[in-house]
Amino acid sequence: MKIKQFQIDAFTDHVFGGNPAAVCPLQSWPEDNLLQSIAEENNLSETAFFVPIGNNFGLRWFTPVKEVDLCGHATMAAAHVIFEYIGYTSDYIIFKTRSGDLTVKKNGNMLEMDFPLYMPKPCIMQEYLAEGLGKIPIMALEAQDYIAVYDSEETVRSIIPDQTLLNRLGLRGVAVTAPGDNADFVSRFFAPKLGVQEDPVCGSSHCELAPYWANRLNKNILKARQVSKRGGEILCRVEKEKGRVIISGRAVTFMEGEICLPI
Repeated sequence: MKIKQFQIDAFTDHVFGGNPAAVCPLQSWPEDNLLQSIAEENNLSETAFFVPIGNNFGLRWFTPVKEVDLCGHATMAAAHVIFEYIGYTSDYIIFKTRSGDLTVKKNGNMLEMDFPLYMPKPCIMQEYLAEGLGKIPIMALEAQDYIAVYDSEETVRSIIPDQTLLNRLGLRGVAVTAPGDNADFVSRFFAPKLGVQEDPVCGSSHCELAPYWANRLNKNILKARQVSKRGGEILCRVEKEKGRVIISGRAVTFMEGEICLPI
C-alpha cells in the first residue's frame, strides 16, 4: 500500500522558511490510528490528510501526538497541493473540518484562508505562565490559547520557555506577542501538550492575535511576522462583524514522495 505525500513550507516564498507540513491526499478515510502513526513518523508539527467530498474536501490535522481542531499552516499546505498537483481548476476550495467549513482562495501567488475569529479576553496570570516563559508579560489574555503580551519584539525573540511548566497550563498552547519592528505585530507559539515545543509559524494563533491587535491598533488589515528560527510572514484581515479572520500567505513545495505501508 502506497500513499502519496508532499511536504510544503507554508507562510514563506522559499524552502527552509515558514512552517513545514506534510500533506497526504486520500480517496477515503483509513483507521484513525494509521493517520496518527503517519503523523508520529513524520514528526512535523502537523500532518494534513484530505479526501474528496463531492466538489469539496474533508480535511483533518494531526500533530505527532493527537488530532487537533484547527491548523492554519497545514490548511495552507493542503490547499497548495490541491491547486498545484491534483488538477483542481477552481480558484477556491471549501474544506469540511472539525472547525466547520474553511474556504481557501487563490489570489495570484497568495493563498487566503477564511478562518473563525476568537476574541481574546483578559485573564488572571496563571501560576506557570510567567514562570514558564521566564519573563513577566505586561498583560495576559486567553482565547484558544494563553496570550502573553510584551512590550517589544526583542523581548519576544529572547524568550527561552520552560516547556515542562507550559505543559501544565490548561489551554492548547501559549502565544507570546509584541509590537513589531517591521510589522504591526510579532509572535511566537509554544504547544508542548500537542507535542510541538515551538511551532515555526502558527496560522491558527492569528485567529486570536489579529483581533487583539486590530482593536489595539485600530486597523483591520495587519502585517504579522512569526519570529521563530525559521520565521514566516502572515497578512491578516479582521472581519469582526462576520466573526472571521482572513489569513494570507504563500507556500512552496519542498518534497514529494510516497509512504510505503504493509498491506
